[in-house]
Amino acid sequence: MEMTLLYLAISMAIILLAAELFTNSVEWLGHKLGLGEGAVGSILAAVGTAMPETMIPIIAILFSSSDIGHEVGIGAILGAPFMLSTAAFSVTGIAILIFSRTRGRSTDLVVNRRILGRDMGYFMAVYSLALIAAFIPVTFVKIGIAVLLLALYGRYVMMTMADVSPLTGGISQLHFLRKSQDPPLAVILVQFFFALGLIVIAAHMFVGNLEVVSHAIGVPALVLSLVLAPLATELPEKFNSVLWVRSGKDTLAMGNITGAMVFQSCIPVAIGLVFTPWHLETPALVSAVVALLSTGIVMTRMTRGDTLNANILALAGVFYLLYVGYVVFLL
Repeated sequence: MEMTLLYLAISMAIILLAAELFTNSVEWLGHKLGLGEGAVGSILAAVGTAMPETMIPIIAILFSSSDIGHEVGIGAILGAPFMLSTAAFSVTGIAILIFSRTRGRSTDLVVNRRILGRDMGYFMAVYSLALIAAFIPVTFVKIGIAVLLLALYGRYVMMTMADVSPLTGGISQLHFLRKSQDPPLAVILVQFFFALGLIVIAAHMFVGNLEVVSHAIGVPALVLSLVLAPLATELPEKFNSVLWVRSGKDTLAMGNITGAMVFQSCIPVAIGLVFTPWHLETPALVSAVVALLSTGIVMTRMTRGDTLNANILALAGVFYLLYVGYVVFLL
């Protein structure tokens, strides 16, 4: 057990290092390609760091014919949006509150409301559609909804890529070529894929050792897939967002989370709809409702208020704690 805990700490340190390399390379990649903040944060960063948690349900569903495999897969699919809309929001808000004391930054986020409003509105629409599909017993209708989700994500990508809002703030020198003021695209891509590979390997290492610990203390498969595994695999998004709010790049920080929420509510859900019965147990349904509620509160505050304050994001962690308490109560 001591070695398992050590491996957990090492893998978390690797993820943190990889997140620094990743955010740095993503900014340079967006700069080189002339992409806007939405494309960089909500597409490049979000999809890249969403890969580790996306692989869990795909492997569990496609390479396991057992009911437990489908249970783990569905739990991981729903666990990712839940974790992003609660724990990831909260970690970002808490980081801003800490930086406001240590680095003198404001507790109000300076964000592009059009980009983030589109992300959160899209997420709430497609995720609600995924929940409705759970109550439809007709297989071909579920397959049709899966195709619709894929088409909607394609539309979302086109809309986001077409947004030319410029990147805010300066870019630090590329870590792989610190002496160059204009690093070549090839070196940027090497750092990008190297960092992404580190994230995937370290996240897999973290989840594997987390499973050992959870099994040792008797945590059920559904709890592992809904709460523990997503908490581990969402670490890249959390670390990326913390690094970006530290630099005052609030739209990138939030877009990294909200873009991943859109991706997770479309692509993995479509796979679940096609390859599983998509019958959702009560804990899974509750997690989805909590994710929608938390996102709705943040979205409403951002679109109707004068500012989006870090306290609102930090309070999203309350939803996570309440849900964990609910799951523990069910054990």
